[in-house]
Amino acid sequence: MPPLNSYIKWRTRSVHPLILVIISVAVIFILHNITFWTIWDDAFAGAKVRGVIFAIALLLLCCGIVSIFAIKRIQQPFIAFLFILSSVTSYYMDQLGVIIDREMIQNVVTTTLMEGKHLVTRSFLIWVGVSGIVPAIIVFYVKVDHPKFFYSVFQNILFFMFCILGTVILVATDIKGNSSVLRTRIDLKSSFQPLAPITESFLYLAMITRSATLEFQEIGTDATLNSNFRNVGKPNLTVVVIGETARSQSFSLGSYNRPTNPNLENEDIIYYDNVSSCGTSTAVSLPCMFSKFERANYSYEAGTSQENVLDIIQRAGYQVEWIDNNTGDKGLAARTKYTQVTYAKNTKFCSEGECLDGILVEEVAKRLPEIQNNTVLVLHQIGSHGPSYYLRYPRSLETFKPACRTSNFFDCTKEEIVNAYDNSIAYTDKVNADLIALLNKQSHVTTSMIYISDHGESLGENGLFLHGAPYFMAPREQTKVPMIVWLSDAFKDLTSITSECLKTDSTQKYSHANFFHSLLGMTGVETVEYKPILDIFNRCGNKADVKKD
Repeated sequence: MPPLNSYIKWRTRSVHPLILVIISVAVIFILHNITFWTIWDDAFAGAKVRGVIFAIALLLLCCGIVSIFAIKRIQQPFIAFLFILSSVTSYYMDQLGVIIDREMIQNVVTTTLMEGKHLVTRSFLIWVGVSGIVPAIIVFYVKVDHPKFFYSVFQNILFFMFCILGTVILVATDIKGNSSVLRTRIDLKSSFQPLAPITESFLYLAMITRSATLEFQEIGTDATLNSNFRNVGKPNLTVVVIGETARSQSFSLGSYNRPTNPNLENEDIIYYDNVSSCGTSTAVSLPCMFSKFERANYSYEAGTSQENVLDIIQRAGYQVEWIDNNTGDKGLAARTKYTQVTYAKNTKFCSEGECLDGILVEEVAKRLPEIQNNTVLVLHQIGSHGPSYYLRYPRSLETFKPACRTSNFFDCTKEEIVNAYDNSIAYTDKVNADLIALLNKQSHVTTSMIYISDHGESLGENGLFLHGAPYFMAPREQTKVPMIVWLSDAFKDLTSITSECLKTDSTQKYSHANFFHSLLGMTGVETVEYKPILDIFNRCGNKADVKKD
């Protein structure tokens, strides 16, 4: 039985632990770095010799780091983990254009089962199985000849030092050119397996650790209502609709040539199509837009260590409730009422195991008769969350055909993907129009609504899909978001704001930084935190008396 004899000889033959390190890193280096090599080819165009030296330096650095774990009972599980991790991250990088950075690690950590399950497709499982799990199993079957513990540690330290020294020498062969690449091509560093997900995970842990030690701060403790909103005969209801993954390029209210907004086109709304998001993912954009910080000054630590605009509005006397049909409020409703409807038992809107956004209109309708005080309702939509766009709208409203009806993009053409996405945008249009119709009927409350998306979406442009690209390199499809304002006649009478006045500024450049101050202006809240210049309503009326320190 020659095959059995060969297997027995292979199993009895031992391998030096550092040889296993070199072989494993080399296999990962070749197998799981297609995106890295593509970026490398562009970064070192015309300087391939320097590029090869740079790549060898990275290989040495990786070998040195992995060698630290070349200890009995630790090495093989660790290397097996690297194979599986690299197979997962390389799939999303190579197939969807995702870059692994700290924000992407944050997205992964904060995702939910509902959000994550649609990313586990057949092609993903095949790739992880073949390029991750199979090599991991082989690693466990290899017999490794580990020396005694202290000698093992000693030789690992020597090998680590050798690798680090080699890395420094190779990079120093052209320190100016290599420094320029490291400084300007962050995408090159963020695509290298297996170091990128490991280093970025440590950066994420450091961020979480720092934020945990910060003292939580109250802001807007002086909040009161301005003269327009004090002592009025009926309560004010402001509905804030937070869209999900809606990009302005796909709204026919703007310049898109497909009728994705047939309902809102007939409403007296103000549409803003030149609005920039704070981030390219919900985990970043949502806390940022509700904070008082502009994108340049925002950080996770700053955002989580102090109150947000909902706290200020609540302090001014409003009742605030967050109604969620997405993956959560990211901590923004920690001090206000919170209702999750994603898995509600509602046969009309939740027949697919997840709820359509139409349920949010129904939730508002339930609360309207009970409103006796000034109220803010935040509706967090599932919107156009991918890759399962086809689950975001009823099959009966599938206008654009044929539509991709799977979360595996590789089973669909680009046209089918765009059709499914546009159908989800058209359904968002219907939901927002239904909400406006509901609010417009109310006579016992003064109503208004603002809609704004958290970030955009790539639909195959330049090989990119979904969202979450690092902001410095993110395409406009991921950073340009729609914003819509609707004001009832009663609200216009109360504030002297007119649609005509707002429309004159609707083509100006705005960003998520305007949201904090515009919401304060929309609800008539005065505080030292309010900046009139960032309030989109301020020029057209409702001028609050800004408090000064």
